[in-house]
Amino acid sequence: MLFNSLEFVVFFPIVFAFYWLARQNVKLQNAILVVASGVFYAWVDWRFIFLIGFTAILTYITGRALLSSRQNRGRKGYIIVNIIINLAILGFFKYYNFFIDSFNDAFRSMGVTLDMPTLQLILPVGISFYTFKAISYSVDLYKNKIVGGHNLLSVLCYLMFFPQLLAGPIEKARDLYPQFLQPRSFNYSQAIAGSKMIIWGLFKKVVIADTACNIVNSIYGDIGGYNSSALLICAVLYSFQIYGDFSGYSDMAVGIGKLFGIESKKNFNLPYLSRDIAEFWKRWHISLNTWFVEYVYIPLGGSKVSKFVTIRNTFIIFLLSGLWHGANWTFICWGFYHALLFVPLLLLNKTKRFGKYEVGKSITLKEWLNILLTFVLVTIGWIIFRSPDISVAFDYIKRLFDLSDYGMPNINPKRLFIILECMMAIIFVAFMEIKHKTSDVVLSFASQYRIVNFIGYIAVTIWAILFYSVGQTFIYFQF
Repeated sequence: MLFNSLEFVVFFPIVFAFYWLARQNVKLQNAILVVASGVFYAWVDWRFIFLIGFTAILTYITGRALLSSRQNRGRKGYIIVNIIINLAILGFFKYYNFFIDSFNDAFRSMGVTLDMPTLQLILPVGISFYTFKAISYSVDLYKNKIVGGHNLLSVLCYLMFFPQLLAGPIEKARDLYPQFLQPRSFNYSQAIAGSKMIIWGLFKKVVIADTACNIVNSIYGDIGGYNSSALLICAVLYSFQIYGDFSGYSDMAVGIGKLFGIESKKNFNLPYLSRDIAEFWKRWHISLNTWFVEYVYIPLGGSKVSKFVTIRNTFIIFLLSGLWHGANWTFICWGFYHALLFVPLLLLNKTKRFGKYEVGKSITLKEWLNILLTFVLVTIGWIIFRSPDISVAFDYIKRLFDLSDYGMPNINPKRLFIILECMMAIIFVAFMEIKHKTSDVVLSFASQYRIVNFIGYIAVTIWAILFYSVGQTFIYFQF
C-alpha cells in the first residue's frame, strides 16, 4: 500500500479514528498499530507478514534472554545470535542470486562451467529497513540504552510501525521504542505539523519525482538514441527525482507518525546544498548513515585509530552502504566511488570543515561554487547508481564528456514541456528550502501570516493533485 494510493486514503482515516478512540490506553493503541501495520504490509504481499513476524519474535526472545542473563559472555552470545540470523535472512533473500550469478560468471571467465542454480526469490519489501531496526534494538538493549520495559507488543510496534515499514527512516531503538511504552494523547500542534509535512512530501513525490521519472525512464531505456545534451538533462533530472522521491517519502512517513503522536528524526537536510562530499553524507539518508557509523564504523575503531585503519573503515562503510541498496555491482561501484571522494577529505582532516547554515545569512559565492562542484560529483554517482550495469554507466559518463555530441537536446517537444514543468517545481522547492535553510519548509512557510499559510498549502495540495498519477511507486521500495 502506497502513501500516494487511493487505498491509503481509505485506510488511514479508519486507523486514525480507532487509534485515538483508544487514547491513554497504551496496550490498545499499540495493538491497533500492529494490526493496522499488518494489513498495510499484507496489502503488498501477505506472505511477507510471516517473515517480519519471525524477525519480531526472534528479536523479542533474544532480548528477553539478554536481559535475564547476568554473565557478559552470555549477553554477547544472545546479541550475536540475533545479528547473525537477521543478516542471514536478509542475505538469503536479497543477495543469494547475486552471489551465485557472480560465482558462475567468475568461473566462466576462467573457462570453467559451474552453473550453480539460482532461486525464484521474491524480495520482501522493507526487509533492509526492519532488519537494521531489529539489530539496533538488540544492540541498544545490550548497551542498556533502552529503558522502560521489554514486551512483544512494543517490539512489534517498533519493527512494524507502518509509516516507516517500507522505506524507513531507520529509527534507532533508543529513540523510537520508548515512545511505544508511553501514553499518547492527541496534540493539535503536532498533528498540524504532521499534516504539513505530508503535503510537502506528497508535493515533492508527485510533482517532482513522478514527473521526472517519465523522462528519466524513457532516456535510460534508449541511451544510444539520445545526444549528450539530452543525457545531461536526464542526469540532472534523476538527481532531483531520487531526492523528491525519497525525501518526499521520508517527509510523509515522519508526518504520518506525528499524527499518531510518534516523533521521528529528519532523514534529509538540504543534501544538495552540501559544500563537499563529507557534508553531503551528513545530509543525505541521515538515518542509514548514522546507523552505519554507530553500529559498524565505531566498533571497527572509527577514526580514533591509524590513518590506514580509518581509511579501511571508510571504504567498508561505503561499500556496505552500496551493497545495502541492492544486489548489483552498480551499487557497489557507487559506494566505492563515494569512498574515493571522501578519503582525500579524511586525509586532509576536512570532513568537518563546514557547519550549519545560518538562517537569514546569504550563501557566499565561494560556497555556491563548492555546492555546484559537489552536486556535479554526486550526479555522476547517481548515473552509476541508476544504470542497469557498469558498462552502461561508464558509457553514459563518457558521453557526457564528449563535447562534439552536444547540441539541441533530441527530446520530443512534448517531453521538453514536461521537463519545463518539472524544473519549475524544482526551482520552487529549491527556493523555499534555500530561503529557510531547512528541508522542514512546511514548519516555517509564511507562519507569521495564517491566511497566506493556509492559501499556500491549499495551492501546493492542488498542484500535487493535478500531477497525481496512480501506481507510481517509490524508488527505495526496491531496497
